[in-house]
Amino acid sequence: MKKVLALLAFAGAAHAEGNVEAGRALAETCLGCHGVAHYVNTYPTYHVPKLKGQHAEYIVEALKGYRSGERAHETMHANAAQLSDQDIADIAAYIASIK
Repeated sequence: MKKVLALLAFAGAAHAEGNVEAGRALAETCLGCHGVAHYVNTYPTYHVPKLKGQHAEYIVEALKGYRSGERAHETMHANAAQLSDQDIADIAAYIASIK
């Protein structure tokens, strides 16, 4: 019985698979900055990284970090704060699919 419970607990900890089509709709806000070639934020001034083709796992970890406040960036925190784990997985799947 303990083995079954342990397996169920492990299975629940695995991250959800992302849905590319759902992520396409959710990522519109992301691409407003991250999809613009040579985009430079005005304050603070920095080059906004382009994300297309980025590994989904990286996007998931980054968005969860912004959501929790572990990664500091006010705009990214505001955008990620309301995302569910499934939303994040969907966005990551879509971003990773862009060629």
